[in-house]
Amino acid sequence: MPLSAPAPRRLLHRRVVQCWGYQREDGLWDIEGRMVDTKTYAFPNEDRGGAIEAGEPLHDMWLRLTVDAQLRIRDVEARTDDAPFALCPAIAGRYRQLIGVRIGPGWSLKLRELFGGVNGCTHLTELLGPVATTLFQTVYGQRYDEEDLKPPEQRTPPPVLNTCHALASDSPVVKQRWPRAYTGPGWKTDDSHRPLLDDCLT
Repeated sequence: MPLSAPAPRRLLHRRVVQCWGYQREDGLWDIEGRMVDTKTYAFPNEDRGGAIEAGEPLHDMWLRLTVDAQLRIRDVEARTDDAPFALCPAIAGRYRQLIGVRIGPGWSLKLRELFGGVNGCTHLTELLGPVATTLFQTVYGQRYDEEDLKPPEQRTPPPVLNTCHALASDSPVVKQRWPRAYTGPGWKTDDSHRPLLDDCLT
């Protein structure tokens, strides 16, 4: 068990978020996400025949983003299979407003602009977070795997350099995997090294 032993307790709610990243034959990428919420007890619900039973999905929602190599969204499909209110599925079509948006800096702000408050579904909008990170894992993960076939001194530093403590430019991880981007103890600058580092940090 990854966490310490808990105090005595009873499970009430379970949320499962799953994401999948696909490379399409036409050169685009499909990133899909699904969110399912269930309770361990039955509770009243007027829109679902009087009650939602234990283990029956309170929310079951899907998203698919089709994205090009520049991380620009080319198509969107959203679907709500289960929700607490009959009106919930009606908002799914609004998520097509993401077509043409590039996933990158300003992504969270754009989501608030398009789907904040009554203009969206809280749960579909939440699902866009892990879907976006799955896109990066899918697209850049494959590029990193290909880069790993090269000797370390020939590898292109990743765009995620300096985005977490393990990928700090002065960390032993960067020293080992991308030595041309390393800035820790023993770092030496030269004309070929410096422009590459500047590109990574800006």
